[in-house]
Amino acid sequence: VCRLSGSYAGGILAAGVFSFSRLTWQWSIAAEVFSLNNLFVGLLMALTAHFEEASTAKERSKVSKLGAFCCGLSLCNQHTIVLYIACIVPWVLSRLFRRTELSPGHLLKLGLCFLAGLLPYLYLPASSYLNRARWTWGDQTTFQGFLTHFLREEYGTFNLAKSETGCSMTEMLIFQLAQMKSELSLPVLALALVACVSAALPTKQQKSPVIWLFTGMLCLYSLFFAWRANLDITKPLFLGVVERFWLQSSAVVAVLAGLGLAALVSIGSTVLEGSWMLPWLEWLSTLALVVSQIWTNYSTCDQSNNYVVDKFARNLLSSMPTGAVILLRGDLPGNALRYVHYCEGMRPDITLVDQEMMTYKWYLPKLAKHLPGVYFPGNRWNPVEGVLPDGTLAFNLHRFLKVNKHKEVFVCIGLHEGDSTWRRGYSLWPWGTCEKLVPSNVVFDPGEWIRRTRNLYNWTEDYGSFKPSSWEAVANEEMWQARMKTAFFIFDLAETASVTAEVKSQLYTFAYNSYKEIVNSHPNHPVNWHKNYAIACERMLRLRRMDADPEALLSETVKHFLLYTEKAEDDPQGQDILQAVEHLKKELQGLKKMKED
Repeated sequence: VCRLSGSYAGGILAAGVFSFSRLTWQWSIAAEVFSLNNLFVGLLMALTAHFEEASTAKERSKVSKLGAFCCGLSLCNQHTIVLYIACIVPWVLSRLFRRTELSPGHLLKLGLCFLAGLLPYLYLPASSYLNRARWTWGDQTTFQGFLTHFLREEYGTFNLAKSETGCSMTEMLIFQLAQMKSELSLPVLALALVACVSAALPTKQQKSPVIWLFTGMLCLYSLFFAWRANLDITKPLFLGVVERFWLQSSAVVAVLAGLGLAALVSIGSTVLEGSWMLPWLEWLSTLALVVSQIWTNYSTCDQSNNYVVDKFARNLLSSMPTGAVILLRGDLPGNALRYVHYCEGMRPDITLVDQEMMTYKWYLPKLAKHLPGVYFPGNRWNPVEGVLPDGTLAFNLHRFLKVNKHKEVFVCIGLHEGDSTWRRGYSLWPWGTCEKLVPSNVVFDPGEWIRRTRNLYNWTEDYGSFKPSSWEAVANEEMWQARMKTAFFIFDLAETASVTAEVKSQLYTFAYNSYKEIVNSHPNHPVNWHKNYAIACERMLRLRRMDADPEALLSETVKHFLLYTEKAEDDPQGQDILQAVEHLKKELQGLKKMKED
């Protein structure tokens, strides 16, 4: 901004509002690719400005070679930057061509510089060949394997997720615009618009071509991303995934805002010649907008005491018996447990196996040797076992469990829906957030299982204390719901199992007592607890046990059903529940009258 406009205030405005925006701040303190991508976006834009301002052919040649190298290097970090490169490269080449500075030799040098930037990719086949990493992605020892990894073919090239359906392109753009307004503020967006308008004015400015280039980059990226982002951003967690990619466009908006401020001051100085107020207003507006960003976002982005995901992983690992095998599923348990286990060395006796990865043909050939003590009866997990058309020996989950009888096997979180063969000889018993795969012939003792799972975790986070779009909220929700999983399992067993009336009564009683203890121990808890507890009270009432107070059970049923309908307004069964409550109220009144009589 300073190079293009000569305005230090404009440069500080651009850097300040972007650096202290919530998203930039949030992802600069996370181990993700987005901060480095921000650096490369800024670097490419700075080199573009330097190239435009270069006064000699020698300087332009030097900057263009450095830019070509940085283009290649930036692609080693995050592929979305290719959309900016697709705009910058033709623009630079056209500028060189117009100045008759684009010779075949120079074009070759630019190509070599670009390839030099891609050299970090050589690490992938080298690492894959040595096969020393305990966790990796893909088999890059072959060109096809490298290409599959490079293009992210398992997820779909330029898709955010596999087998997901997102919002429409228009909805995505509207969400992005609203997010920019929230992140950068309305005055910043207005200043960015001023930069575009000033570039379109008849009085040609030297910086106009660069402004149009940056605007084109912003439009291309926003349109392309809105087209390819296949996640439903009406769901808070998916919105949190998508909005990280809007950082790349916000960086351009911030630069345009800085240029817009400089353009506004330039127009003002033309109208108000010799006014001493303009520089003061320029600096005051800059400081006001930057300080406003810091003031607004500091409390949200101060994560110095945030250990939620770390505690989530440590609690899960600590709860496991010695030598257990954990079949991981999902980003949260997968990444969190792997980091604490592999990088920090926690619970080396445990083996982590990724369910999704086992369905990929490269996973077991590459990583099975790093999973000691676990037997794999084939090279790939598939619901239909046997030899696949490509010659791969496949096995299903039932076969895997049979050959690993010597191990206690747990699943976190949930099992792959495509393979239900485990049901032939195994059951899933709740184990906190996870479940344990237990042979079907093992008799379930509800009292013993309640005792074993009651205090699995030391979890002290308040319920609902995190933004719904954050992974912390997901971890917190899982840990809170884990408190009730055993009670829910026992209640479901009472509802569905083919057992005697006496055993069914015992199961309902265990479930009711467990629900009662949990609900009364935590005043602020998940909404569904009210519904589950109310149903458990109703079932106890129908059992007509001598040791149960019918009036107390009816009162609790009515109370918690009403609490549930108040808090879960979007439940389609809400009206049915309220009708049932009216019936229960009449029953309660009749019971009270009977006692009075």
